[in-house]
Amino acid sequence: MGLSLSLWLYSRTDDSPPSSSSVFPLLAVPTSSRLAVTLNSSPVAPGDGRSHWSSVHHSPHFLLSACKQEVTRSPVERSSDGVRAEMGVKSGLHVWELLWNSNHRGSHAVLGVSTQNCPLQASGYKVLVGGDSQSWGWELKTNQLWHAGQSLGLYPKKRKRCQSEAVEDHRPQSSTSSHTKVAHTPLPIPERILLVLDADAGTLGFIVDGSFLGVAFKDLPCGVELFPAVSSVRGGASIRLRYLNGATRDPPGLMALCGLSIQQYLGQQRHNQIHKLPLPSCLQHYLLSSQ
Repeated sequence: MGLSLSLWLYSRTDDSPPSSSSVFPLLAVPTSSRLAVTLNSSPVAPGDGRSHWSSVHHSPHFLLSACKQEVTRSPVERSSDGVRAEMGVKSGLHVWELLWNSNHRGSHAVLGVSTQNCPLQASGYKVLVGGDSQSWGWELKTNQLWHAGQSLGLYPKKRKRCQSEAVEDHRPQSSTSSHTKVAHTPLPIPERILLVLDADAGTLGFIVDGSFLGVAFKDLPCGVELFPAVSSVRGGASIRLRYLNGATRDPPGLMALCGLSIQQYLGQQRHNQIHKLPLPSCLQHYLLSSQ
């Protein structure tokens, strides 16, 4: 069931296509039917415990909201601070949404996953998630991947040459020459990011502007509980967490795959088109309710 579906994936929480100026569709990679169906499924209730930040496992400089879905870092100098989700996972495919205003990140803004043993506070300014062997992090300002205190390179990686050239056209120009392109200028990451953890395959990836950017980390420990985690050094930084959906190791059912194919074929106008299909009303309702 390793069927690859569309590169254009939208969850129910964000059904609009990326803006025409977005570069991320050029970097998108095909995704499995298992992930496509998960993204196409209705999200779980907002109050689900998997949407909560931990009230115990966080730096004292992070303050939790009453609903536990948002954390805000206090304006403390020379401190790196982290927080983990309240609930981790040992198996299955899982997708979380993180909202982090790009203007409130500063340096060393990192998101990823960690075990229970990742440190959540340190003196000075440093990468905390990804700074040890128990965590894996994507540093948003520089686009670097971190694990065990080492940079593993940039993410997302460039794809085909023609796509790379198009990406370069979207990057900022050098201040010294309007005709000189900055080859390694990081891509600005928008507020909304989806974290995709496949605990069965031991992989972690991210979705930005509706585009799956591929596997960022592989060979994550199997059978070990992993938690979404963030770290920040910026006072006032607020990060919101929501668990969207998940799937077991089993391949998706034929009904879900057929429904997904029909919805993708109808595109963004499917709400107005499904009633025209020669299908029983119960199937039409299924196609509408699973969007």
